Amino acid sequence: MGKIFYIMGKSSSGKDTIYSRIMQDEELHLNKIILYTTRPMREGEESGREYHFVDEKVFQKFREQGRIIESRTYHTVYGPWIYFTADDGQINLEEDDYLGIGTLESYEGMKKYYGEEKLCPLYIEVEDGERLKRAIRREEQQQIPKYEEMCRRFLADAEDFSEEKLEDAGIWKRFDNKELGNCIKEIKNCIQKLQ
Repeated sequence: MGKIFYIMGKSSSGKDTIYSRIMQDEELHLNKIILYTTRPMREGEESGREYHFVDEKVFQKFREQGRIIESRTYHTVYGPWIYFTADDGQINLEEDDYLGIGTLESYEGMKKYYGEEKLCPLYIEVEDGERLKRAIRREEQQQIPKYEEMCRRFLADAEDFSEEKLEDAGIWKRFDNKELGNCIKEIKNCIQKLQ
């Protein structure tokens, strides 16, 4: 029976980089879960790789078919952006292990849909001052930086990943991403023990 290892963390905690490196580790034999979003593609992203970039009509169609596993809508400075996981045939827990990435809210939705025994949370932490510096550096590299949205996300994370919510979700194991290589080794060891 397979498991879903689910990476979470506040914005600019390094979760996308960690996700990418763990996915590339062939020893772990993990399959990718690709989420859907209605947000615009960032520079360097590709549909079907980071996310399935779709419009709201696609989301509504999945919802009408009863195939939404979990969804979240963020009211950004650019309008609402929907992120969701769809039951689209890409997950087969009878045979495989998977690596997912998302928010605490999406983790709770996945846990409700697949069962707590199938989900293994991997929570990434970085000190807030360092996270803010990383967020600014990342935004500076965009052709059109979206600093307002970066600030909104940063502030929203304090509530979305509050200690109370983490505790309620049963998130007890945390990985400090002070040094990327060590953090990845810790996560890999954790995954191997649980496989």
